[in-house]
Amino acid sequence: MQLKHPIPLLLLAVFTIGAANAGVTEDDFVAKKTQNLINLCTASPQDPHYRDAIHFCHGYLVGAFHYYQASTADKRELKMLCAPEPKPSRNEVIDMFVSWAQQHPEYMSEMPVETEFRFLTEKWPCKKAY
Repeated sequence: MQLKHPIPLLLLAVFTIGAANAGVTEDDFVAKKTQNLINLCTASPQDPHYRDAIHFCHGYLVGAFHYYQASTADKRELKMLCAPEPKPSRNEVIDMFVSWAQQHPEYMSEMPVETEFRFLTEKWPCKKAY
């Protein structure tokens, strides 16, 4: 089988591969959108920014969660999520979040903190007794 137009197909393949391996950008570290955070959390170990990206990912997600914990510590009525016992590890939760976010492209333009808590409250909602 001979292709009638091999050049456009070749260009499409090159651009697709290039986009998939674009790597972490400086804009990702601004974290304006969920997509930026997901790019950081899924950085390839071969990416020159890998270490910074993974540390930023973990720091962002854990920091937002710790702020939530501090702001709701004595206010049961404000709790939006209730983690299971035993609690999953930080890495497990981050992996779950990344997987969930990748399955919900409709949230990739939202602020990452919004998407993080959308995931957490969907995954572990509190059961209100009243």
